[in-house]
Amino acid sequence: MADLQHILDDIAHDMAGATERGRIADYIPDLAAVDPRHFGIAVVDADGRTFLAGDATTRFSVQSITKVFSLTMALGTTGDALWQRVGREPSGTAFNSIVQLETEQGIPRNPFINAGAIVIADVLLARHEPRETIAEFVRFIRQLTGDDSIVIDRHVAAGEQATGYRNVALANYMRAFGNIRHPVEKVLGTYFHQCALAMDCRQLAMAGRYLMMGGTDPETGRSVVTSQRARRILALMLTCGHYDASGDFAFRVGLPGKSGVGGGILAIAPGSASIAVWSPGLDAKGNSLLGRRALERLVQHTGWSVFEPMACVMPDNRP
Repeated sequence: MADLQHILDDIAHDMAGATERGRIADYIPDLAAVDPRHFGIAVVDADGRTFLAGDATTRFSVQSITKVFSLTMALGTTGDALWQRVGREPSGTAFNSIVQLETEQGIPRNPFINAGAIVIADVLLARHEPRETIAEFVRFIRQLTGDDSIVIDRHVAAGEQATGYRNVALANYMRAFGNIRHPVEKVLGTYFHQCALAMDCRQLAMAGRYLMMGGTDPETGRSVVTSQRARRILALMLTCGHYDASGDFAFRVGLPGKSGVGGGILAIAPGSASIAVWSPGLDAKGNSLLGRRALERLVQHTGWSVFEPMACVMPDNRP
């Protein structure tokens, strides 16, 4: 197999020349100003090697990818009792849809749609006020990456608070069913700030290493989650991580992944690699258009799909 760095360089070159780039998420003011020509990709492998190409060190708004990390934290505080308030099934609807909450008594289908992540924010508020909850979330990300420079973009958070009317509706609707237990403004403030986390592809790939390694931080040897919970988070990423396009992503890429409307995707090849890709143009379902195509290309070259017999064997890139 060709050298992994060469593969990433080729992918970045081809994506830079792509004419079809998708549409920027313009309903969040700061995201509307992002240059659609950006493309970055980063891979951290099981041996700790890092491979970068394109704009892999340019920070972007991670948005819904942070739902993976807030879910990890919530499972650590409440365990499996969490699933009494959030489901584990694909939604088959848009990420900000309200239609299922009526028939399902205010229980979101999964933790990766907006309604589910808002419930997760409510769970995390059980121990602290919003300021402390947000600070704890940032500390967790910094621990995962070993990088204390990671911060929340407060301009993005303020823009989301000013325009997030549908999320306000979702939160109030779930509160009416008793599934939001703290004041709605506190829950949404926490949620918006988590989504406004700013990271680059390298940092994001570093943050996903514990899922690559069965729940263990490879840098410290510390257990972030149990191996069983790591598998379950990956299962949810595979089945729900791209909203109503999750089946298509599994079909084309074959890896657990989580997208965000900032154009990022975190994908995990269990036992082999943590991968982050960023291209801000979105497809009709709200997922990075070139990001998905780049991951599809990467999997074709590496065989990292979980549906491949040798999916967990890391290709040797040493000379």
